Amino acid sequence: MAETLTTPDYAIILLYLVGTVGIGLVIGSRIKTGTDFFLGGRRLPWWAIGMSLVATDIGGTDIIGVGGAAYAHGMAVSNFEWIGCVPAMIVAAFVFVPFFYRTGIYTVPEYMERRYNAGVRTALAVCWLIFMACNLGIMLLASAKMMSALFGWDVTLCIAVTAVLVGLYTLTGGLAAVVYTDAIQCAVMIGGCLLVTGLGLYEIGGIEALRAQLPNPEQTQLILPADSPSPFPWPGIFFGLALILSPAYWIGNQAIVQRSLGAESEFAAKASYVWGAVLKNLIPFIIAVPGLIAVAKFPDLADGDQAYPMLVSTLLPVGLRGLFVAAFIAALMSSIDSYLNSAATILAMDIYKRFIRPDADERQLLTIGRVTTAVFLTWAVVFALLLTLLSEESGVYAIFQTLMAFFQGPALAILLCGVLWRRATGVAALIGFLVGVIFSISLFAFTQEAVLAWLGWKPLFQVSEPFLYFSVWAFVVTLSLVVVISLLTTPEPEEKQQYVISRFKIKSQEEVAA
Repeated sequence: MAETLTTPDYAIILLYLVGTVGIGLVIGSRIKTGTDFFLGGRRLPWWAIGMSLVATDIGGTDIIGVGGAAYAHGMAVSNFEWIGCVPAMIVAAFVFVPFFYRTGIYTVPEYMERRYNAGVRTALAVCWLIFMACNLGIMLLASAKMMSALFGWDVTLCIAVTAVLVGLYTLTGGLAAVVYTDAIQCAVMIGGCLLVTGLGLYEIGGIEALRAQLPNPEQTQLILPADSPSPFPWPGIFFGLALILSPAYWIGNQAIVQRSLGAESEFAAKASYVWGAVLKNLIPFIIAVPGLIAVAKFPDLADGDQAYPMLVSTLLPVGLRGLFVAAFIAALMSSIDSYLNSAATILAMDIYKRFIRPDADERQLLTIGRVTTAVFLTWAVVFALLLTLLSEESGVYAIFQTLMAFFQGPALAILLCGVLWRRATGVAALIGFLVGVIFSISLFAFTQEAVLAWLGWKPLFQVSEPFLYFSVWAFVVTLSLVVVISLLTTPEPEEKQQYVISRFKIKSQEEVAA
């Protein structure tokens, strides 16, 4: 796409980047304490948090990937938003988010210690740190490759540029800088993608004309049969995505929950999730629909991931291409900055303050927060550069995208038991979580052809997206173990049981003020 960008396009891109980083640095100058850095001083407004939630979840790879999936498989990919996000966000808004907010925690693993024990907290924190550390490098490399395709720059240079841009405001401004810059990035991303959708539909002749030009009517279907060759049949979408992975992501993902913990009030924490869910309803229209438009305009693309870039280069005039590229870069940056800040928070609060220096004051926590952010950023750059030396980056990318599913099912099981059932014990949670993670990794391994060939076995079943299924079974195994072992072990003391929703007594800030 580099040859389609002109001087006005580059000017718009530069203006956006300078403005975003500048705003982040201004916010950073006001950060004085660890609470400011990790939770924005608990002064963040609902509208900014909601937009940050959307920007964190939708990265640059999603814009290209979802458009490509829609090109290849149709609108069924929209279920990852309409079924895989919105219902879980609404439930989280009115049940879990206000509960977590009242506890005053910094991290989800911190809640696990209050409810269970330090072992459960450490196990979950380590899983999140491994995932975030690896995924930061993966996201940085994916972002750099896409920037390289856009500008024609060397991939190594793109890695460095992305790291510097994101690092400048995340390192100085913490969560507040991340949330406010994400809000800007969300607006730019939605605006840029909306332009592509609107101009595409106008050129095609509208929705009905688009349907008439699609070679396969099933491409507009949302619910696909269980035997569909598509990666998105309804059993995997319903059982794996809607019931397990989506609640685990929106209720237990530190990079997501941390934003609501920094809200200025309990109402703002709940409203942020509702506002994010409203915005989420737009995403399929501005990302998946362009994939169908590309089917009508470019039916012979060898790779579906070319669909969105082709639309941008052919539909958008000079200047507007720059706006879309700015939107694309915004999506890239918003995912990286969010995970960078959350990884630093877990390392600082769940490892450093918990085990190394429990008496650390606010100033010391601010310092360690910035140091850990710099450490994770450096690691991400090194890891991304190492991945460029491998011959099969796409395989590595797929593995680490599946990594979160290894522990999301077990994490959701112990979280739900802890929040909803006072009889759940720490011993049961720790054993159930560890066994569940091992079980999910084993199930994944036995769906891999190389592993089966080495063992001399034939596959018992084949599915295109196995993580949608093994996460379900890992959840069931963990839940069963927690229930059985809890009933066989001594109940937790009263101070642990108080961290169950039905027994929680701490008043909200609004009630205290009244």
